[in-house]
Amino acid sequence: MRILHTADWHLGKIVNNVYMTDDQAYILDQFIDIVKDTQPDAVVIAGDLYDRSIPPKQAVDLLNKTLTKLINDLQIPVLAISGNHDSPDRLEFGAQLFRKQGFYLDTKLSSNYEPVTFEDEYGPVHFHLIPYVEPAEVAYMLKDDSIKSHQQAAERLIDFIMEKYDRNERHIWVGHAFIAGGMESESEERLSMIGGSPYVDASLFEDFSYVALGHLHQAQRIKREAVRYSGSILKYSFSEVNHNKSVTLVELKDRDGFTFEQIPLLPKRDFEVVEGYFDDLMSGGSAKSDENYLHIRLLDDGQILDPMGKLRKVYPNILHLERASFTASNQKEKVQQLQSRQKLSPLELFSAFYEDIKGDELPEQRKQLIQTAIEDVRAAERGK
Repeated sequence: MRILHTADWHLGKIVNNVYMTDDQAYILDQFIDIVKDTQPDAVVIAGDLYDRSIPPKQAVDLLNKTLTKLINDLQIPVLAISGNHDSPDRLEFGAQLFRKQGFYLDTKLSSNYEPVTFEDEYGPVHFHLIPYVEPAEVAYMLKDDSIKSHQQAAERLIDFIMEKYDRNERHIWVGHAFIAGGMESESEERLSMIGGSPYVDASLFEDFSYVALGHLHQAQRIKREAVRYSGSILKYSFSEVNHNKSVTLVELKDRDGFTFEQIPLLPKRDFEVVEGYFDDLMSGGSAKSDENYLHIRLLDDGQILDPMGKLRKVYPNILHLERASFTASNQKEKVQQLQSRQKLSPLELFSAFYEDIKGDELPEQRKQLIQTAIEDVRAAERGK
């Protein structure tokens, strides 16, 4: 069985006030060509089809166009889940009707859960479509109030699945989660830390022939080859400038046998960091392509009148301009501070802000109020 694994399309994404829809349409046309060439038995999309709970019309149209080509024109089944950026309620519309057409979309968990099962010459392959959910949702589904973390939620879900199905058959987990050990980038939204750590240990998935993951934007394996993030289809921040975007073609054989291939995706406009002096940059040719999305660092010390306006005549897609006047040691310290800040939860960020302003720690009672407010905002966002 051949499976084409992708994730994190983030349709409707805006980067530095620039809509990425044109770039996404270009890369999804390329994705369609890959499907035509590889002829998979199924396409798996592991969450974050959209970038926000209420996507713009252009994003909805693009998803509709792409799914129509895959399912109606190419007759390829598509198995998808909602991610932490998607609205489960909105994305769920028509899901049961679509299943009859070959579009299997799960956005919520249910106690009468069943996998999607396909057959090949080796027997059944069970696809377990596990959308992004908060631990409290799993606790409610399984009637187990002891579930407080993402690790506990995943552990109990896997137990629930494996109690019902034959472990000797092939099982594929399609999930949107943060597996411990994965490499992050700036464009990923931190998962909820309500009740503890957002991380899930890869060792939980030993009984699965393949684990198709979404959320982290860099294509990578975690601990073993069969536990993989496909990565996002495009670069969505300059922290991803060195990523090589791709989709993963998996060929499943018997229970423990599989091969995979990462098929590159080549963007219309790449992300690039360019450093140089203003006059040199104005002469052109400093970037691999003048049409690329650029983060430019100016090395000049003196004042320059309207550098962004002038540089945009040569490089129309500059997204960020800065002076690289600080020392290498200061630069390293700044990067370390940014990396450290990315690892903080919303509550920790607020607590640090409070301490900076007030010069004192946030009282425990106020922490509880802030945590409740964060949970309410997350619930409201997911319910849109």
